[in-house]
Amino acid sequence: MFSHGGFVELLVRRIYQWLRADQRRYKLGFLAMGNTSSNHLGIPPAKGPSAVGCTDFMMDHTAQGCFFRLYYPCQETEKAEKPDWVPSREYFNGLADFMKINRTLSEKIFNYLFGSFKIPAYLDAPFKSNGKCPVVIFSHGLGAFRTLYSAVCAEMASHGFIVASVEHRDQSASATYYFREKTESERTRKRAPKTSATGQDNLVKEWMYYRTLQHGEREFPLRNKQVKQRADECILALDKLTEINSGTPVQNVLKTQFDWTTLENSMDLCKIAVMGHSFGGATAIEALCKEVKFKCGIALDAWMFPLDDDNFPRVKQPIFFINSEKFQWAGNISRMRKLDSAAIQRKMITIRGTVHQSFPDFTFLTGNWIGKMMKLKGEIDPEIAIDLSNKATLAFLQRHLGLEKNFNQWDPLIDGEDDNLIKGTNVTVLQSAI
Repeated sequence: MFSHGGFVELLVRRIYQWLRADQRRYKLGFLAMGNTSSNHLGIPPAKGPSAVGCTDFMMDHTAQGCFFRLYYPCQETEKAEKPDWVPSREYFNGLADFMKINRTLSEKIFNYLFGSFKIPAYLDAPFKSNGKCPVVIFSHGLGAFRTLYSAVCAEMASHGFIVASVEHRDQSASATYYFREKTESERTRKRAPKTSATGQDNLVKEWMYYRTLQHGEREFPLRNKQVKQRADECILALDKLTEINSGTPVQNVLKTQFDWTTLENSMDLCKIAVMGHSFGGATAIEALCKEVKFKCGIALDAWMFPLDDDNFPRVKQPIFFINSEKFQWAGNISRMRKLDSAAIQRKMITIRGTVHQSFPDFTFLTGNWIGKMMKLKGEIDPEIAIDLSNKATLAFLQRHLGLEKNFNQWDPLIDGEDDNLIKGTNVTVLQSAI
């Protein structure tokens, strides 16, 4: 499962075992030896011309509602703060449960390694754009959640996109939450101090954690069901953005400080793309099949296993596969190749020296030896890798969304024309397998 998006499972397991051994019961500070450059670690700031803001949106408090982190061009402001990369400790608990390790100890490890990092965007900063923004819906990988791809999402926003990073409720996220209404007995009890992020007395926060495969359970039926729900959640996020753009009053359950009315008539809803990593890459393809409003898709190191082959001929939009060098295998590439078309542009590149985790933020937050040992870093500088991926993505989006930008300066990257890129794949695939 680690290879398909369980980001730090192996890392925490190893450290957990290491700390449990009698001869290793040192302070966590010893781990700094693996992060000797820890003062320089952090998610790289976006390179585009616009400052980046972010906020959270939840419409309909139930599990069937819509939940995403929004990244957008914003006004620069000294007052706005940068939010924590991991929004709350329950996400650490979700990862611990997923790995079947002790929550208390794993939370200490996670807090030490990742707890101090911030997202390179200003929380609830005022929206500002010089024109209508194209839209990207982003889908996270297995075991992730809405904030773990902030380097990618913030970069898109800095170039003028509005990006909704969906937090999926199909039990593929390590953790997520929704709200339920209090029962009658809960309402009649003596009032306790408010703990709900909504400030609404009648709602209670409910956490939903990763669903593991049961003993003897086949994986495909579960993942296939999940990818369909994930695609529906991406479409629902787009529907909510459409409502917001039209000026329809919306109620954000989370009661953030962001003024959603400023987004009225801010989006170009003829220029919409869907994007995702790993399981999220498969989700992007499923969403293209289900919703023609998505004009193209970007699949970062896609895990093709959850998809129905019957759906491939129904995908009519351009797709760009951006792969890592170390994750892909012949069976997965052959399924990507089944989407090849003479009439519709389908592109593929591979970034040399990358691993599956070269796309999420974890790759920027660990020192070299821990990062490479746990396959969170490849041989290439992670900032070079993500920069290539982002620039190639922007060029592809300009081409297929009809943007009037200067992203076409990076058109050669779409064809793998760079020393750090491979055109197509480094994996050998027999023609008979396609």
